[in-house]
Amino acid sequence: MQILKDIEAIVGTKGILTGDDVANRKAGIWIDEGIKAKAIVRPKNTEELSKVLKICNENKQSVVPHGGLTGLAEGAITEEDQIAISTERLNTIEGIDTVGRTITLGAGVPLEKAQNEAEKNNLMLAVDLGARGSCTIGGNISTNAGGNMVVKYGMTRDSVLGLEAVLADGRIVTSLNEMLKNNSGYDLKQLFIGTEGTLGIVTRLVVRLREAITAEDTAFVSFNDFDQVTTFLKYIDRELGGTLSAFEVLWHDYFDLVITAPATNKPPVEPDKPFYAIVESLGLVAGKERFEAIMIKALEDGLIADAAVAQSGADRAAMWAIRDDVEQFFRYGPPQIFDVSIAVRHIGKYVDEVKRRLRENWPLHYCYTFGHIADGNIHFAITIPNKDDEIHLAVERCVYEPLKPHGGSISAEHGIGLEKKEYLSISRSESEIALMRHLKQSLDPRGILNPGKIFEFELAN
Repeated sequence: MQILKDIEAIVGTKGILTGDDVANRKAGIWIDEGIKAKAIVRPKNTEELSKVLKICNENKQSVVPHGGLTGLAEGAITEEDQIAISTERLNTIEGIDTVGRTITLGAGVPLEKAQNEAEKNNLMLAVDLGARGSCTIGGNISTNAGGNMVVKYGMTRDSVLGLEAVLADGRIVTSLNEMLKNNSGYDLKQLFIGTEGTLGIVTRLVVRLREAITAEDTAFVSFNDFDQVTTFLKYIDRELGGTLSAFEVLWHDYFDLVITAPATNKPPVEPDKPFYAIVESLGLVAGKERFEAIMIKALEDGLIADAAVAQSGADRAAMWAIRDDVEQFFRYGPPQIFDVSIAVRHIGKYVDEVKRRLRENWPLHYCYTFGHIADGNIHFAITIPNKDDEIHLAVERCVYEPLKPHGGSISAEHGIGLEKKEYLSISRSESEIALMRHLKQSLDPRGILNPGKIFEFELAN
């Protein structure tokens, strides 16, 4: 095929995979099938990608960007007639500015590698999530990933200062800003953060770092009802004086799953309450004594039912292992994974409504619920025995439809991809979606960049 020969002339034999080298790669996390694509192209720098996209645009050849393939919204799924653009060779850490507290790196650098490089310099990269070992920083940008520390440090976009991206026609947009303040015109990097590679492909970026944390305190807390959860959230955020970094709430269904064999986790508190939370403070000046005193007062005042404070790194790791043991979801078959958000004040009633709908439709089902509640993010893992396509769609409606009256979002941190695009109107108005399409038309009129993701798009003539 001529286009593949032309691309190989640019990236070299090591820069392009075809045939079994494509099919033998898994299409994504928790997906058993191999990748379907004409080829996987692996440029080693921005200039190579620019030339590749120029050829693809001239030939109306659609491309799909690939990072670590850990996404859960089918944003990187390819078809047999498409070309995957992998960032795996864009994996260089170019340098760290320890004074300005920034790191400049390629989009293909794994998140954990970037975190470790920051730690070597007594700094911290404040983006963190469970897939840190395999997800890439470019993929985090593509979906504007959230994770465990959003309540303190914000989403991925809050850590990105600048980036370099290639547009559909091969033009390079270089905006490797290193400053916290730069109000000189449009903030163009936002066009490429959270847009899932539909407007351009990011190749390099500048990420903000923070000073390394010198104090880390963690507790595992239980509650008698959801009103206690929200009351305690406000209390603990105030008492910790801005150091609250995580507030991970587990409903009893999830907690029971991950402490019951074959799971090996041990409950830090008595497993007899409807709600539990991991509470973490990073950088509390007064240290563990102050943290423990805050917990004791909360217990005495009836704000919580029980609490266990981590006394060591091993204790902390064991608490987080409970939260992160998501493989248990597969105990009763492949689950449907949901990632939604809603104003904190609506969470209790919203979750109750979702579970009511599930019970009403499928008396036999499994639903596990947890989330980064401080930022309104809820995750469901739902398994319906003997599920078919019709049931799959009905479960989606059970989760997404109750969001609309409360102005909730069908995607808190995983993106839209293919999985959620039919429900985009629940969270976005007609005028917002029209503007998204207008941006797509302006930057990618031939629709070659990740086509079919987020929304349908009418190609230009």
